Amino acid sequence: MTGYHEAFEKALSIGRPPNVGGLFPNSRALIVSGGFIDRAMLKKGSAIAMAANGRNYFAVRGALMAAQKANAAIIIEIAKSESGYCAINYWNLARFVDDICNELGITVPVAVHADHYGIKGPADVEKAKTEIPSIFDAGMTSVAIDASHLPDDENLLANLELWQYVPKWAGRETEVGEIKGKTGLSTPQEALFLVRGLNAHGISADWIALNNGTTHGIEAGSEGIQVELTKEVHDALAPYKVSGAQHGTSGNSSDRLRKIAKETRTTKANVATALQMICWGVEVNDYGNARLDENGNFVKVENQGVTEETWAEMTAYAESKGLKKGDYKKLNLAFENRLLAQPKKVRQRMSQRVADFVYGMLVDVFNCKDTAPIAIQEILDAGSYDPGPKAGKTEDPQEWTQEKIREKAAEIKRDRGESGSFED
Repeated sequence: MTGYHEAFEKALSIGRPPNVGGLFPNSRALIVSGGFIDRAMLKKGSAIAMAANGRNYFAVRGALMAAQKANAAIIIEIAKSESGYCAINYWNLARFVDDICNELGITVPVAVHADHYGIKGPADVEKAKTEIPSIFDAGMTSVAIDASHLPDDENLLANLELWQYVPKWAGRETEVGEIKGKTGLSTPQEALFLVRGLNAHGISADWIALNNGTTHGIEAGSEGIQVELTKEVHDALAPYKVSGAQHGTSGNSSDRLRKIAKETRTTKANVATALQMICWGVEVNDYGNARLDENGNFVKVENQGVTEETWAEMTAYAESKGLKKGDYKKLNLAFENRLLAQPKKVRQRMSQRVADFVYGMLVDVFNCKDTAPIAIQEILDAGSYDPGPKAGKTEDPQEWTQEKIREKAAEIKRDRGESGSFED
């Protein structure tokens, strides 16, 4: 490979997709398709890119600082549901990323990902036909179409209808099985149904997310990622070259996450709740799960994160609204201005605390140190902002008409698990 500076300059000139170049014509932020991040992890082997959820400014800033220090390609993302309870959303995240990258001189490749674009019925499909193009107009470079709440046939049909509204160069994630812990686990049969149906219509997914035993948010139990199940599903999907996207990493030990990196085809891991808690100053263990005291309250580390006065305001607000510990995420929007108004040294320590945690995860857990040059080389080898499809079309589309999709789906037997809301 050529020198990093020379390679970076070349990648900057050819690797930024048209929407990014149009929005930020004078930028030196290397915002790229999520597909290149996936390919860099595959090329290194047993490596996972962190998909850092930007629930607030400090999480985004800290994650980018850590990626630069680790020389690691990274994904910054926000989910559809998070866009409702955070000041950062689908339509402004890319602007935050671009601004911070230029301010700090970040030179690692960054994908901006619209996570969990949830589809729960026909009305959502219709809305998505205008909303999905709008998020790419706003600078997204990757998207997860999540119709996992629907029956298998409706999940596939919604995916088929909506991927035509996503740029061909963009990173692509699909999902099978809602992320709901130890119930309703995904199966190889179900995952193959979705991936084969997509392949028959010329759609090659970069990632698939599963319900493999974990949950979003704060993990209360000892359950977590089922590594063997994940490996079984990934092995079944190997002919289609689909990587795994691991959701709900909070509550899973670092050893378990290392095992996922080593033994499965996972190349993307979402980290959300941990970054939120860390920037606020809540005490967490080595993999980001918040610690509770004997009364079941979060433990705030003195002189870390927000000021003690602000933390008192936040907890009082949460109590007044009857927010459970897993609902503290709703403090993001309510307190965004208050957090940005903290003294400069407090704001700096909030971002730095995130950076320190993310750096440790990138280097010691996800094995993605020094993946930035690999991602840049992938861009140079492609000679384009478009990484191209990972797998060719091998399925017969005549076997995957709407009628046959419904017939095949009727043969899938799986426990859907408990009912309820399992959005991120």
